Amino acid sequence: MKEQILFLVLFLILLVTLLAGCTSEPGVLKEEKSELVQEQGQETRGEIMGRVLFVIAQTGYQDDELGKPKAILEDAGYECDVASITRSVARGALGGSVKPDLAVKEVSVDDYDLVVVVGGPGSPELASHEEVMSLLRAAKEKNKVIGAICLGPMILAKAGVLEGRKATVFKTSESLSALESGGAVLVDQSVVVDGRVVTANGPGAAEGFGNELVKLLRGLKGAS
Repeated sequence: MKEQILFLVLFLILLVTLLAGCTSEPGVLKEEKSELVQEQGQETRGEIMGRVLFVIAQTGYQDDELGKPKAILEDAGYECDVASITRSVARGALGGSVKPDLAVKEVSVDDYDLVVVVGGPGSPELASHEEVMSLLRAAKEKNKVIGAICLGPMILAKAGVLEGRKATVFKTSESLSALESGGAVLVDQSVVVDGRVVTANGPGAAEGFGNELVKLLRGLKGAS
């Protein structure tokens, strides 16, 4: 009888030990998994690769031409700001809106690695603002990467950025005339890269435009 009781006690002790081990293991795995997720998150965030300025019209910028390249650049580690003529809410052609981080007159081009002019039906009006044209000329003089999409390249042309460079644009009589007058070499492609200047011909090229900007920035960073 005593042997049976002793056997039963030993069996219960063994059972409790096994159960305790099984229930503690998931906790260990959970802790290890949590640490792994944290490490992956830190790797994903990483360092800021550079800074980008998007210049948009106060009214009538093309929503996708801002949103898609901006998202691609941010995912690649670039910090993005948006500037317009004023800090008042800017209205997109597709019904979106954005509160600019800066007025163009407040921008120091030295703070950015890339300046992008966003297109849309309202973008030609940007050329009438001297602060925009001065910003683009300064970006060119300081050898910054410059991008423009849709009707944006005509603003670059009027600022003298495209002289002697291959470029594309959303084709209208006004945009084609501006590129010709600005000395650009028109190329019938959705995205064109010439040196440190990247142009694209419309919202359908927004993703490719964003990818080419990232590729160029990374290439320049690797070469420096």
